[in-house]
Amino acid sequence: MILESAMLQVKKNMEFDFEKSFEEASGIISSMDGYISHSLNKCFEESNKYLLLVKWEKLEDHTKGFRNSSEYKQWKDLLHHFYEPFPVVEHFKEIEF
Repeated sequence: MILESAMLQVKKNMEFDFEKSFEEASGIISSMDGYISHSLNKCFEESNKYLLLVKWEKLEDHTKGFRNSSEYKQWKDLLHHFYEPFPVVEHFKEIEF
């Protein structure tokens, strides 16, 4: 399992519109092959800051499958205009002890 993380800085005063668009975009990402789950978390200290966490079966499900799909264009059209600056997306694997 791979955990994707992205810190999302939404343009000021656009939080409500972003959250509504993200609700729609959630249906897109959740339909993708290799998708497990996702959460969107709002920051207490900065009302326009969000943490997106997405669980994928494997890295390529996100980096190749989703990002090269027609569904990703819909995702971009719904969400990317809200971000400033554009988020850095990172991928993590759990360390098992």
